[in-house]
Amino acid sequence: FLHVKPGKGPAFVRTKMKSVTNGKVLDNTFSAGHKLEDVRVETHKFQFLYNDGEFYHFMNTEDYTQIRLLDAALDRADLMKEGEVVTILINTEDNMPLTVDMPASVILEVTATEPGIKGNTATNATKPATVETGATVNVPLFINEGDKIKVETDKGTYKERIKE
Repeated sequence: FLHVKPGKGPAFVRTKMKSVTNGKVLDNTFSAGHKLEDVRVETHKFQFLYNDGEFYHFMNTEDYTQIRLLDAALDRADLMKEGEVVTILINTEDNMPLTVDMPASVILEVTATEPGIKGNTATNATKPATVETGATVNVPLFINEGDKIKVETDKGTYKERIKE
């Protein structure tokens, strides 16, 4: 924020505020005496249980309460596998979930892709691969079915192959 006291006129505060629900950054200007209402939020660890086609079901790892969220409330939900632990930001006044933060990367098994050809390691060419959650990720040509790969959850991109 920036507090401005011009030579002429009343003081004001210029702010940049980020929405916790959609991530958009808004520029706002308030008079110097303006009060904003506090919103109390808490973060909790939740375990992803299952997707019933319409809702994603989660269980709080502390008190075992369950919540369900629509697909629209989740970014990259197609990369979540059952048992995955995520952090959910909750508004304490009405117990409504605001955001779901997945781990920075997840390890998934490739279930379907074209077979790799020996020697395809030097180029940056990629091919589509389906992982165990049903998501499609572009992977290097040397990746085969059954390989485990690390995928960045923010972009849904291949990071590396996991050797067992």
